[in-house]
Amino acid sequence: MTAQRFDKLFPFALLTVAQMYDADRLAMARADTDGASGLDLMEAAGAAVTRALRARWAPCPVLVLCGPGNNGGDGFVVARLLADQGWPVRVALLGDRSRLKGDAAVMAARWQGPVDPASPAVLEGTELLVDALFGAGLDRPLSGPALDLVRGATEKRLPVVAIDVPSGLAGDSGRPLGEFCFQAELTLCFFRAKPGHLLLPGRQLCGEVVVADIGIPEAVLATIAPRFQRNEPALWQLPKRTATTHKYNAGHLLIHGGSEMTGAARLAARAASRMGAGLVTVAAAEQALPVYQSAQASLLTLRDDRPTDFVTALQDPRRNVVLLGPGAGVSPATRARAEAALRSGKSLLLDADGLGVFSGQAGKLASLRRGALVVTPHDGELARLFPDLHGDRLSRALAASQRLNAVVLLKGADSVVAHPDGRAVINDSAPPELATAGSGDVLAGMIAGLLAQGLAAFEAAAAGCWLHGQAAARHGPGLIADDLPDLLAALLPDLRR
Repeated sequence: MTAQRFDKLFPFALLTVAQMYDADRLAMARADTDGASGLDLMEAAGAAVTRALRARWAPCPVLVLCGPGNNGGDGFVVARLLADQGWPVRVALLGDRSRLKGDAAVMAARWQGPVDPASPAVLEGTELLVDALFGAGLDRPLSGPALDLVRGATEKRLPVVAIDVPSGLAGDSGRPLGEFCFQAELTLCFFRAKPGHLLLPGRQLCGEVVVADIGIPEAVLATIAPRFQRNEPALWQLPKRTATTHKYNAGHLLIHGGSEMTGAARLAARAASRMGAGLVTVAAAEQALPVYQSAQASLLTLRDDRPTDFVTALQDPRRNVVLLGPGAGVSPATRARAEAALRSGKSLLLDADGLGVFSGQAGKLASLRRGALVVTPHDGELARLFPDLHGDRLSRALAASQRLNAVVLLKGADSVVAHPDGRAVINDSAPPELATAGSGDVLAGMIAGLLAQGLAAFEAAAAGCWLHGQAAARHGPGLIADDLPDLLAALLPDLRR
């Protein structure tokens, strides 16, 4: 996927906090044409929250907690609109009403009811809480009355509807800014979601996320040029076969198979075959070959007793992609094979032990790369490869990708696929059933199978990640990694249609 195409696929864009401010500003600058004034945007935001709230709850005593900024202005709109519908509504304000400014002050003036100080005492008698304290603009931990309110609402187990993000949550990272933040049942955000709505624990703290249209024109995205997207099939295209396709131009994947932990490479090989790789060869020690030969009738095998045998296997130009790491073992021999694969110029996927042999030596790994490279670490493997990298998952994946000049798939329930040019997709389709031995090996095989067919590294990693989650979701409870490759046989035709 080219950067130009990525930038034009706006429906799945994720905006950072700063970019969302830009979207508001650009919309207001276009108010005389297709944009909207600040008051129009605030009224539309409050109306969207009110509609979502009324669709999910019957009239009940509602407390709207308003903060000192525009998030609080949205809250005053919600309170007014609910009261107009006959709901019993109270408003509590964090700070002094006389110090409100701009659009928030206007909306506060339109509220005709009393305004109480925001303290835990106002929680009494409340059955539904609207959090309009801070939203995503907060950059420090909650403290004082705001912190007391979060604690009180948590103790009372009040259902919370959050505007933008639950107060106390960072919109860019999905991390709480301090020890506490609201746990919402429903979060309303506007125009586009933020990374923190998808990244954990933000995804759980937000509850159900609804993205509402409030009148910001789509055209502003061309100026903003978002670099992050939610992973969806529209972002990539699976390889297509024609009447002239044959097994060699469908790709030939070479996998190094472990001599003792043979299951990992067998799972990867089956997944690559199901994804459409024309041929798959496993190179392994002589004593392990019968295990691989009996695993799959279509699987090719090669004797690989020493790293020099693997170097010889790499010399066949028809073998266009290499997968190394699953079940290989962390050893000098695995390191030698990995270095040979990096130098070969072939597209390479390094996973598991293929990354473990470079722990703390990411610079060396990067210096050896000659062809396209995809690495698929989980958090622990990334930490061993880059001991100095800290921060949220999106930031770490992007930094690792830039330092390796490779596509990085940081695996997890909120997987991130990062490109060295700064693009990234966040995948939220992975069900908890994937927490089973061997599922990562299947994912590596799926991506390698797509690489073998000519899909670009970023697209292959994103597509493999999404399909991996969808296959697991189709099966549900009871899933084992062995089930995943064959689930693709039913999933792929549906996706192509």
